[in-house]
Amino acid sequence: MERWLRRLCPTWVARRLEEITPEWLAAQGIRALLLDLDNTLVPWHGIEPTPEALGWLESLRRAQVAMCLTSNTHRPKRLAAIAQAMAVPFEPGCAKPRPGGILRALKRIAATAGEAALVGDQIFTDILGGNSAGVRTVLVPPLSPREFVGTRLVSRTAERWVLRALARRGWLVPIVTEDRRD
Repeated sequence: MERWLRRLCPTWVARRLEEITPEWLAAQGIRALLLDLDNTLVPWHGIEPTPEALGWLESLRRAQVAMCLTSNTHRPKRLAAIAQAMAVPFEPGCAKPRPGGILRALKRIAATAGEAALVGDQIFTDILGGNSAGVRTVLVPPLSPREFVGTRLVSRTAERWVLRALARRGWLVPIVTEDRRD
C-alpha cells in the first residue's frame, strides 16, 4: 500500500498554475515543464486556454522555460491547434500514465527528467505518469467540474481517497512562494 501511495504522490501541490512561477522553478532546478492540457490549461474539451493560463505561459516563455504539451486527448487535431495557438510544442499520443509519451516529450524539448516537472490535474494519469518517467510532478486543481464521466465518477472519487491518505501521512508538499503565507 505504501509503495503505491508513493507512486501516486505528487512532488508538490499548487493551488493554481500561477503559483508555479519562473523564480520558484529556477530555485528547484527545473528548466522544463511538461503540461497536461484538459482541465489544466483549458477546460475539458475546450479549445482556448484561460486568460490566466495564457499569462502564465507567457511568463514561462520570457523566463526561457522549455514547455511541451503532454495530453491524453484522442483528438490530435484539437491538440495541434491549441498547441499552435499557445506556441507550445506537443507530444501526441502520450497515453499517461505510461512513461513513453512523457519521455518522448522530454526528448522533443531537449530536456532530461532531472531538470523537468510535469504539471497536471489528475493523480492516476499525470502524476503517476510523471513519477513513472522520473520527472518531478505538480498537482493543480482541475479548471472545471465538467469532465469525462469516467473521470468524474471513478477517478475523482478514488483521487479523493488517495489525497486523504497522502495528507494523513504528511506527504503532500505545497508550493511555497513569497505570496503564499499559509
